[in-house]
Amino acid sequence: MNAPGAFFFADDGSIPNNPKLPVLIYRAAFDASGDGAAEVERLFDANNWPPQWRAGIFPFHHYHSTAHEVLGIAHGQVRVRLGGEQGRDFDLQAGDVVVLPAGTGHKRLSDRGDLVVVGGYPTGQTWDLLRGEASERPAAALNIARVPLPGSDPVGGKTGPLLELWSRVP
Repeated sequence: MNAPGAFFFADDGSIPNNPKLPVLIYRAAFDASGDGAAEVERLFDANNWPPQWRAGIFPFHHYHSTAHEVLGIAHGQVRVRLGGEQGRDFDLQAGDVVVLPAGTGHKRLSDRGDLVVVGGYPTGQTWDLLRGEASERPAAALNIARVPLPGSDPVGGKTGPLLELWSRVP
């Protein structure tokens, strides 16, 4: 397994992002040459990040305040903006995995090749859907601070780099 890229995003005024945990991007984390969706579902399930859906990525800025999220690109390619309007664009392709700590904004900008994304969350975490409206912020900030660290990495399990990278939380 290759080491993931780690990226921090500041609060942009609408999207809080996560003040302590980096987004992790694993390139070529699984073999998507066959049934990529089934392959990434097996990977996430084996590592206690149960897959909950197969779809795309919403084309509007949104985030989850009650759960960390993992996205596995099972088929196709996608350009996403992470971190809200002031964030950064990333090109992802089949086989890539993105781990979004609670509060991290994300939005699909474009896609190609019949995009299929598998989404999952650590065992015991339930997601919400927030769009960065001012009325959401007080509760969202409290929720984000309360989301527990996962017990495993969705790609590397109990020995994956997420555990070390996220354990450095002050």
